[in-house]
Amino acid sequence: MHAARRLWTTLEPLHAVAYFAPDVRAAGKAIGLKGYWDTYFAFRAAPLGAVSAPAVVGLFAVFAPEMVARSLPSAWARASVADCLAARTAFGGEVLRGIGVLPEDCAAAVPLLSSVVLEPTGRALGTANAALPLPEDPVQAVFQLATTLREHRGDGHVAALAAAGLSGLEAMHLQLARNRFPSEGMREIRGWTVEQWTAANTSLVARGLLSPDGLTPGGAALLDSVEEMTDSLAWQGGLSSVPVDEVVSALAPAVAAVWVSGVLPSVNPVGVSRA
Repeated sequence: MHAARRLWTTLEPLHAVAYFAPDVRAAGKAIGLKGYWDTYFAFRAAPLGAVSAPAVVGLFAVFAPEMVARSLPSAWARASVADCLAARTAFGGEVLRGIGVLPEDCAAAVPLLSSVVLEPTGRALGTANAALPLPEDPVQAVFQLATTLREHRGDGHVAALAAAGLSGLEAMHLQLARNRFPSEGMREIRGWTVEQWTAANTSLVARGLLSPDGLTPGGAALLDSVEEMTDSLAWQGGLSSVPVDEVVSALAPAVAAVWVSGVLPSVNPVGVSRA
């Protein structure tokens, strides 16, 4: 496994718990946001400032424009960017502590991760997160560092999709065919209409990447090439300076706590699984 992917399988669960924890909606409502998706888009986009819906559609890549527009930019009138950032940090730390992540494990990982200098070119979300002050609390700091590095990787992943001639919607179809995550459920989660969803599927079938039986060999090869490029871009973007073995070892108990807690489902839309 590529070292960049090993790092992602460690950091992604520590970030992703904030999406799946039962109290995330309440955390958003406490500062004036109106529900889960309002909270999701505002919390995740806040490092960019009071950004518009079209910018988020392009950067997040997998959500229907109409869905994003229901939350942005109106969310910024309900909760300030500063309030969203503070609430996100506090909530991420609270969730990790609540499932048994220990400050001493996080304290060992913080200096290993915080010294990395990330390449900013084309990395809007990663660079915006990297510019945030690092919390003094080690658990909150690990949550923020995990968020920064996964968003930096995600920026590269979107670039890899574009290089492969895939939209975020088309990429979801291919990943769903590979991972057998329920297609209709994902369509609804990401806000696409039946017509939009069907059109993307039809396009992929016409390109020989999907068939009625699922992913074709050509589709599988294209997905593999995207993942390989994502790893390569992450590594070239600054991760090669991270002592991956040390980080994975230091955070192994924290990652195990995430999976044991069940907060992050074993089959999930972010695509990470227990190593």
